[in-house]
Amino acid sequence: MAENAARLDAVMLRAVADGDALALVLEDRRINALCLGPGMGVGAREAGLVALALKSRGEPRPTVLDADALTLIAGDPALFAALHDACVLTPHAGEFSRLFPDIAAKLAEPAVKGPAYSKVDAAREAAARAGCVVLYKGPDTVIAGPDGRCAINSAAYERAAPWLATAGSGDVLAGFITGLLARGFSPFDAACTGAWLHVECARSFGPGLIAEDLPEELPKVFRALGL
Repeated sequence: MAENAARLDAVMLRAVADGDALALVLEDRRINALCLGPGMGVGAREAGLVALALKSRGEPRPTVLDADALTLIAGDPALFAALHDACVLTPHAGEFSRLFPDIAAKLAEPAVKGPAYSKVDAAREAAARAGCVVLYKGPDTVIAGPDGRCAINSAAYERAAPWLATAGSGDVLAGFITGLLARGFSPFDAACTGAWLHVECARSFGPGLIAEDLPEELPKVFRALGL
């Protein structure tokens, strides 16, 4: 908290020690979207934070779950059962395997006859099981909704951005999606749009990218779109 307060002049910060403290913060309904997981930890305290965030009073609050939050959900059936349709899960391949081990195993099986079980099939099955949007990260990011809708955000050929494979870039993607949820995007549209913007920011910056460069590049991408 002190480290961030010393260098983030324009960002308002508030320490949240545990679930009770988070409950007090969330009484302010102006906080209309949440992101949990990056750098959070996987202890009992953090599990309590995730459980509180997923507890809905009335309309569920849109919530992005990434990184450590996914690890906690994978290891706790009660947390997994608390997922709701306003959630977005953003696993990479390893996190997907922890969340959906049987689906990941099916995807990894050699295809001996067609049609092969694809990443699209896996993401759709995962979204249906979780009851929320699943964004399965990779150069061929697949976004699937619990209703069967699916989109692919490819970062290949002329849209290749291999420098996105850097520490923290997925955390920035989670932040992009959360910001779009706060703007009123649906979970599916926020995930699709966030994934597209994430790649465009990387392509705009080019090689040498680190995670902190991505949000700084976003205004340039918006200007190129005429926004």
